[in-house]
Amino acid sequence: MQIAIPLFDRFAAQDAIGPYQVLSAIPGATVRFTGPEPGPVKTDNRMLTVLVDERWEDLPDPDVLVVPGGIGTRALLRDERVLEWVRGAHATSRWTASVCTGSLLLAAAGLLDGVDATTNWMEYEVLAELGACPTAERVVERGKIMTAAGVTAGLDMALILAARLTTPEVAQAIQLGLEYDPQPPFDAGSPDKAAPEIVELVRTAVTAQNAEALAEMEAAGTSR
Repeated sequence: MQIAIPLFDRFAAQDAIGPYQVLSAIPGATVRFTGPEPGPVKTDNRMLTVLVDERWEDLPDPDVLVVPGGIGTRALLRDERVLEWVRGAHATSRWTASVCTGSLLLAAAGLLDGVDATTNWMEYEVLAELGACPTAERVVERGKIMTAAGVTAGLDMALILAARLTTPEVAQAIQLGLEYDPQPPFDAGSPDKAAPEIVELVRTAVTAQNAEALAEMEAAGTSR
């Protein structure tokens, strides 16, 4: 079983590494990091570097496609090279999935037209503009497309994928092996639960971070 996780400059680390940790534990599965070219790519905060194994085109027909998010997705929404690869991979995949703003890339490729999907809670409007029907569910499964909300939802989605690809018992064994037993110290993990001032704090901080990143990408000629 070939599982492809496409990486790109300024991807979100947990979006890719969380599902990787789960899916790589599936018996017989091989997870490959694909990208524009083999070599290093940096995460959105520029602090972590991950190596791309092969070009997107070197793995045209993965069994499973999992697209991570991150501010770097903005530079790919009109990049016909990656969009064509996503469309081709989806045509033959058993499952096509995304985490956080990775769903924006699926939508830009035309895979979510009129389809219920989720993303980071701050990006529902953008997802709708790209043709999808945003929902606040943590994991949304429609046909063979599965989308996860922000960042940590990728772990939940990956466990659901593991169950679909194998059995619920295998997925539960993977969960236990990872000791994934969430017990957060605060009940502030969604905008519906967090205090209004916390929501505004996050919105302000993320907006500023994204603006800075987009400005840098524009200066480097990678933003569209």
